[in-house]
Amino acid sequence: MAEVKLIGFWASPFSDRVIWALKLKGVNYEYVEEDPYNKTQLLLQHNPVHKKVPVLIHGGKSIPESSIILEYIEETWPQNPLLPQDAYHRAMARFWIKFGEEKMATICSVFKTAGAEQEKAIEEATEQLKIIEEKGLGDKKFFGGGGIGLVDIAFGWLAYLFEVVAGCRHIPSTACLDSEF
Repeated sequence: MAEVKLIGFWASPFSDRVIWALKLKGVNYEYVEEDPYNKTQLLLQHNPVHKKVPVLIHGGKSIPESSIILEYIEETWPQNPLLPQDAYHRAMARFWIKFGEEKMATICSVFKTAGAEQEKAIEEATEQLKIIEEKGLGDKKFFGGGGIGLVDIAFGWLAYLFEVVAGCRHIPSTACLDSEF
């Protein structure tokens, strides 16, 4: 098997997604910690365009960007599938992954604003979270139904946010924050 290496950063939810996918697939890999404030030559060599983590190196070939890496992992290691077998359900999984990536900035803006701007951000974030919960997750424990999949991994960054939100009295909760997983 070709060597697998992941360049990541301990506080990056994007690196975490890749770690989770590799572990769920049972893929052995070497983890290389990167300092995003003091970029190494290794990172610059393997992601010369964006110069960001994560980067997966497989057999000497570099794959940047977490969502692209997740797709690569799914296609390269078919064991323990993270996407549904049905084409329609795969398409819907990709839709929710894209939706989550597009809404991340809106949801995170709650923590980057203050005053009236923050109140507006809270309203918008709450609306987005309700859409994700009601239309995407519904009454299922996992987006794909019975087990964890690529959508759950892609939304993993929300787990960090939920811990922060739980400690904020100004941010209204949603059912998904109140239920046990």
